[in-house]
Amino acid sequence: MNVLEHRALRGPNYYSRYPAILMRLDIGTLEQRPSDTVFGMADRLRLLMPSIEAHRCSVGRPGGFLERMQRGTWASHIVEHVALELQNLIGFSVGYGKTVDSYESGVYNIVYRYRDEACGLAAGEEAVAFVARLFSADAIDLDAIIARLKVVRDAHMLGPSTAAIVDAAKRRGIPTARPSDDSSYVQLGHGYLQQRIQATVTSRTNLIGHGIADDKSWTKQILGDAGIPVPGGRVCASVQEALEVALDVGYPVAVKPLVGNHGRGVSPCVGDDAALREAYDAARRRHDAVLVEQTIQGEDYRLLVIDGQLVGAARRRPAHVIGDGQTTLQALVDTENRDPRRGIGHENLLTRIDLDEQSHRLIEQQRLTLQSVIPAGEIVWLKSTANLSTGGSATDVTDDVHPEVRYAAERIARLIGLDIIGIDLLAETLTQPLEEQSAAVVEVNAGPGFRMHLSPTHGPGRDIGRHVIDMLFPDPEANGRIPITAVTGTNGKTTTVRLIAHLLRQAGRKVGMACTGAIEIDNHVIMRGDYSGPQAAAIVLREPTVEHAVLEVARGGIMRRGLGFDACDVGVLLNIANDHLGERDIHTLDELARCKTVVIDAIGEGGTAVLNADDARALEGRQWARGRVVMFSLDPDSQAVRDHVRKQGVAFRVHNGCIMMCHGQVEAEIIAVADVPISFGGHARFNVANALAAAAAAHALGLTLADIQMGLQTFHPTLGQNRGRTNLIEVDGIRVLIDYGHNVPALEALDELVRSLPADRRIGVASAPGNRRDDDIQALGQQLARMYDMLFICDTQPRGRELGEAAELLNAGARREGACRVEIVMDEHDAVAQALEEAGDGDLLVLLLADIDAAIEQLRERVLRAAPAIES
Repeated sequence: MNVLEHRALRGPNYYSRYPAILMRLDIGTLEQRPSDTVFGMADRLRLLMPSIEAHRCSVGRPGGFLERMQRGTWASHIVEHVALELQNLIGFSVGYGKTVDSYESGVYNIVYRYRDEACGLAAGEEAVAFVARLFSADAIDLDAIIARLKVVRDAHMLGPSTAAIVDAAKRRGIPTARPSDDSSYVQLGHGYLQQRIQATVTSRTNLIGHGIADDKSWTKQILGDAGIPVPGGRVCASVQEALEVALDVGYPVAVKPLVGNHGRGVSPCVGDDAALREAYDAARRRHDAVLVEQTIQGEDYRLLVIDGQLVGAARRRPAHVIGDGQTTLQALVDTENRDPRRGIGHENLLTRIDLDEQSHRLIEQQRLTLQSVIPAGEIVWLKSTANLSTGGSATDVTDDVHPEVRYAAERIARLIGLDIIGIDLLAETLTQPLEEQSAAVVEVNAGPGFRMHLSPTHGPGRDIGRHVIDMLFPDPEANGRIPITAVTGTNGKTTTVRLIAHLLRQAGRKVGMACTGAIEIDNHVIMRGDYSGPQAAAIVLREPTVEHAVLEVARGGIMRRGLGFDACDVGVLLNIANDHLGERDIHTLDELARCKTVVIDAIGEGGTAVLNADDARALEGRQWARGRVVMFSLDPDSQAVRDHVRKQGVAFRVHNGCIMMCHGQVEAEIIAVADVPISFGGHARFNVANALAAAAAAHALGLTLADIQMGLQTFHPTLGQNRGRTNLIEVDGIRVLIDYGHNVPALEALDELVRSLPADRRIGVASAPGNRRDDDIQALGQQLARMYDMLFICDTQPRGRELGEAAELLNAGARREGACRVEIVMDEHDAVAQALEEAGDGDLLVLLLADIDAAIEQLRERVLRAAPAIES
């Protein structure tokens, strides 16, 4: 079997509303060997992977998939189910998957759900190898596969604390984004409403407070001065100073690096000078400054305060074993590590006990070796600190905290100045005030771990993530989302996106916009290029000032990666026309329509789908549309619009030369078509349709009709406002029309405008993207020849073809028309130059270009000024 493509679809996509992995798999000769031709394959899979019995498949009951295998199914289908189950076996609950034929024999598109992208991809790779060995009857080591996948999981999955916050955000409907899958940095929400976390440090965490918590001496000073009990001691720069502190406060003492975490380099109970020297060296390896202080007798407690409120308390015990009078210390540790609750890192409730240098030192101090038989009931401490990350255990005692202790903890948080703080307290109990017992705060932690509170070894878990989300998003109805408008279709997307963004800006909104041309933030271009995919959406939604996002969504981005968001507020479907067919298993207009309807299928609750009532396939998209539907139409007699409006639906249409908003019996005139600059006096009917779509979207976003009128009236087809789209300029007395049309329907629409412009001759410069089908490129050539008296053909986008091949296909199509003079000039810059030399006064030069920016600069070398207005 050969994996042809394998990638994550990170948002709603052609195959699923949810993130999924797409694998394009060529099963080769196995196309002739379905599973029922291999004796006992289903039974072998059941023995290897018993949990796959739960897979229902299309049969609809447990064991259904295995029944399918017994009746006969293809290797690709088995890969789908194995990839899902491998993820389940490493802790990710997934169930959705499907396998569909492609247009190539033996090649299948396998789609399966994932929770962690890296693990989902790795599971797919392992599944292919697994299934290949099933068919060849070779040995399969499932334990080794799971071990490899766990390595991937541990390298990429969020830790339990960060995951708790992210899960709480998702329960509130707050979108989350993780820019890098090997980091705990997460964005919660979009645009100006976003908050950010790095593990349990938030965008609200005070930098000074973080610095205080990181410096144990500074912490002691602030708390001690405020009357909070802290152990006596000081920072030492030498062993001699450490010995002096021990003499002053008396043994036992605690020795720790001044800056550090997770108990590294900490010796909490040092009893003599020799042990102190050793403990000092261990701490010094972690930090140059070493803190030596009085040991406080008592239990080790962690108090967690979030947003000024105590939300969790746990009693912690360092890693230890208890003897039985028969077993060696090493065997006791091995037995403890076999506890199913223990795992590597954060994978389980408890962490495996790793016998490191600190452990061996403690064992030696207890006058034991790993081969010592430990008496029954005797505790052997294996770590000096009670951190869960080093094998410790925790018991939840949140409900046992005395009100005075609670007040002290919340006061400490205010004194240090942290929104989230972990307070390490040594005390006899939490049920009595601190002043009535031996107690002291030994340190505080910025960015504390939540695991001991989420899943304590004993006692109930606490929903700590919810408290963080409630702090960051205090309005219980808030979900951190800004309005997202997504525009798709075959033609007109860029103009419509720019126009919607303009309408919003005119109404006072701060807009982030991405389209085929640029990314703009509040009318500032921050990137130029083709930004009509999910990466551009992510860039816009990360921007901290954006109040509204307006995004162009192209077919390629949907098929390659899915949408760049999980839901939009307004989805606009402009039209479905012949373009890009034959790519990525999209071969028919109906398949293309389904691809485009992914946008309106992703509309969130209370959202709006804007549909072109003049396009049959766009109108059929109503079956996929979520939320309410608003229609637009150039046809004043559109039956679809009449029926929709009669049912109290909203529609935007043209009537008596005006753009109207219709709702039930209400008809409101917005603006005369002739007063919309991009309509060219009504001759650019395609731009009138774009204006209708933009007006409908703006209405759905809450703009008034006055706002819409003003916006339509002030959006011009200039290089500044709509670069590369129907820009009519004059260069040395020659009228030049710059556009991006590159398919037959777009050129047919443009032809109406071109013919309305007076000209002695019409001269064109054009090329064809090489990734179109031969017939489509030739049809494009025919249409170009119908439009122009002379045509310069260049070849700037081979896209998989030999250079010049697409140009020859265009030429062949153009010559079928016969009347147009054609020249092939391979380089676009040279083609524009020759066209300018050819054109004279009274001619119209139409440039349909791939590199619009380069051509504009080329034209700027000549005298460039705005063309006279077009009479309606």
